[in-house]
Amino acid sequence: MDKHILDQYIDACALIKETEKDIQKLRQKKRTVIQTNVSGSNPEHPYNPQHFKIQGTTFTFREDSQLRMEEKLLEKRKEDAEKIKTRVEEWMNTIPVRMQRIIRYKVFEGMTWQQVAKKMGRKATEESVKKEFQRFF
Repeated sequence: MDKHILDQYIDACALIKETEKDIQKLRQKKRTVIQTNVSGSNPEHPYNPQHFKIQGTTFTFREDSQLRMEEKLLEKRKEDAEKIKTRVEEWMNTIPVRMQRIIRYKVFEGMTWQQVAKKMGRKATEESVKKEFQRFF
């Protein structure tokens, strides 16, 4: 595992959130139903007026197919991003706890080396934490 996969992890987490929002928008669009009232009469005698409620979607069958295809693509994108996220999280569980913390602070939270050293405590310095990270990779 190299440092580049950690950057992919951050992007994968962001992509999962963005894709979930896109899927929600798509599903909301599919749920849009229009309803109206129409008047008519009984086709047989006696011809008394009647009122009917009509409802349906605002898109055609072709557009519905397109929406379903887009939703499948978004689900696939989300699934791929979740695989990257899971792979990194499994790897993180196999490395020393101290390095997990350093990686979490520096890479995932975007802290400076000075901030990481302060969080690590135990007289850790900016340079010592940075070297420890570099040696690990």
